[in-house]
Parts: sequence; C-alpha cells; structure tokens
Amino acid sequence: MTTHILILCTHNSARSVLAEGMLNHWAARLGRDVRAHSAGSAPSGRINPLALEALQNAGVTSGGYRSKSWDEFSADGAPPLSVVITVCDSAAAEQCPVFFGGSGRQPVKVHWGYPDPSNAEGGEAGQRRAFELTRQAIGYRMLQLLALPLETMERGELQQALAEIGRN
Repeated sequence: MTTHILILCTHNSARSVLAEGMLNHWAARLGRDVRAHSAGSAPSGRINPLALEALQNAGVTSGGYRSKSWDEFSADGAPPLSVVITVCDSAAAEQCPVFFGGSGRQPVKVHWGYPDPSNAEGGEAGQRRAFELTRQAIGYRMLQLLALPLETMERGELQQALAEIGRN
C-alpha cells in the first residue's frame, strides 16, 4: 500500500515543490512505495522557475508540477495521507484543514522549516545558489525519511522519528 506524504508551503511554488520532487525522485530510486504531493494554503498559481531548474540540474523530472490548494487533499477522492510536512514558517503557523489518513486516522504532522530561497540576496545568482542549497537540504531529509520503516511504524514512533529528522 502506497504511503502518501503531503508537503505544505504557503504559495506551493518553491520549497514544497522541491520537497515533492526530491521525495518522489528518491522513493523511485530506492524502490519505496511512497508518493509525495505538495500544496499551499494560498497557492500562487505558478511554480518558481528556479525551483524547476534546481530539480532539473539534479536529474529530477520537473514536469507535471502545478501550484495547488491544500483543499484538494481534504476533498473526497484525496489520497489517504500518512504524513503532512510543513516547510515554511507561515504555513506551520496556519490552521490546517482536516486531512485524513488511512482508516480515517489523522496523518502525522511535522514542521521542517526552510528559509524562502526566492528571498535570497545577491540577485539571480544568489537566488539560484539558495534554491540549490535548499534542494540539497530537503533532499537529505527526504533520504532520512525514506530510511524509516514507514509501513510498520506506530504513529507515536513515526512522529518522534520525523521530529528528530527535523532537528538534525
């Protein structure tokens, strides 16, 4: 059974897209039945081109991404979520809608904050560097997540493991 993970950021244009791309990339490479999705509380309607460039430069497929509302994941027919990860501080502070996991249980929620690379100083070169560093940091955490036995972990154990990844 596929483990579905939702990554949230306010605009769903940069950090959450980087996380979705890296998690799906690593899951496919490692043969894990894990599927990442991303969404935002106030989606911008566009993906930052530097996020797509950072994914492409890392050999990650960058097609098919769209900036979408988190409402899609609380609607009928939404995938059963096991984990919800917020990756920006403003989304972490917002009241999330109710998401449902398998068997009608709430998914485990965790916050892994990253500075917004689109606000980096140094013009386009500085932003490009910030997007790459953010992609690398997110990719490393996604590898740590995929090292967990997600299918067999109890809810509390999973919450603790994900919080520990966020502290490292």
